Amino acid sequence: MSFLNFIKNKIFFKQLALAIVAIVVLCFIILQYLNSTTNHGDFEVVPDLKGKSIDVAKIELEENNLIIQIQDSANYNPNYPRFSIIEQEPLAGTNVKENRKIYLTLNPSGYPKIKIPRNIIGLTYRQAKPTLLQLGFKIGKITYVDYIAKDEVRGLRYKGKTIKPGTALAKTETIDLILGNGK
Repeated sequence: MSFLNFIKNKIFFKQLALAIVAIVVLCFIILQYLNSTTNHGDFEVVPDLKGKSIDVAKIELEENNLIIQIQDSANYNPNYPRFSIIEQEPLAGTNVKENRKIYLTLNPSGYPKIKIPRNIIGLTYRQAKPTLLQLGFKIGKITYVDYIAKDEVRGLRYKGKTIKPGTALAKTETIDLILGNGK
């Protein structure tokens, strides 16, 4: 029997039709299985958690069948309460599957503490000011004491108390400078 005779044979067409029917049925069964196991079309909406506490966020995420994943933050944001949520991923209003992890970034308790440079005493005001400003400190009141070098930093004060270089203060704190008056 030649190949052309085999293709023209009735048995070949029956087998081909059975194979096509089997593939269609198998595809239908697989698609139905996938729809039932992947919850196709079922979504949870991510709630807006910015500015809320961790406890409130846990409750809201549990109600929506979502999992909380907390990430610390080194960047303090004064516009939000301490230990509140300042960022979330995915964003609020996004449709996600249930049991999806929602990553939350927390606001720390305050600005990080930064040490005052040890070499600040003896610098001129012109050198000390940008150094302190670059570290995130603010320059407060300037007072002068008798000292031969004009505008040389002779000491530092914080909230009225004398402090030494190397002291750690929170970023954005105001430091008062004691400078020489040139006499």
